[in-house]
Amino acid sequence: MTVQDLPALNAVLNGTAAVLLVIAYVLIRQGRRQAHKRVMIAAFSVSTLFLVSYLTYHYLAGVVYYPGTGLIRKVYLTILGTHTALAAAVPVLAIITLRRGLKARFDPHRKIARWTLPIWLYVSVTGVVVYLMLYQFAQPAVKAALQP
Repeated sequence: MTVQDLPALNAVLNGTAAVLLVIAYVLIRQGRRQAHKRVMIAAFSVSTLFLVSYLTYHYLAGVVYYPGTGLIRKVYLTILGTHTALAAAVPVLAIITLRRGLKARFDPHRKIARWTLPIWLYVSVTGVVVYLMLYQFAQPAVKAALQP
């Protein structure tokens, strides 16, 4: 695996986290607490792996700028801006929510989970969108910029 492979890995990890969050939501709505707990621990683990991979990538590759112009650049920057702002909150929200659930403090867990789930899900999905826009749709320009 090379540095150039990490953005795709990050997108897979983000997409996996999103799927796990939806599954966990369905499970808790069905009253399947133990299954919900296992899937949420998996989602947290996948998101933690994502964060390690993301930080590693940007440490090694630096900043990658979107090469598009015009309206598509504005769309990209809007998605990236909301994604980045909310992504900063996800680790804190996820840890608090997970901790409350693991300690069986279900009322406070539910109260914060109502905020954590949509934010975490949005960040996971928009992470995949950012990857597609930057590394797939704008691939030639970005690939050229990453070459040594």
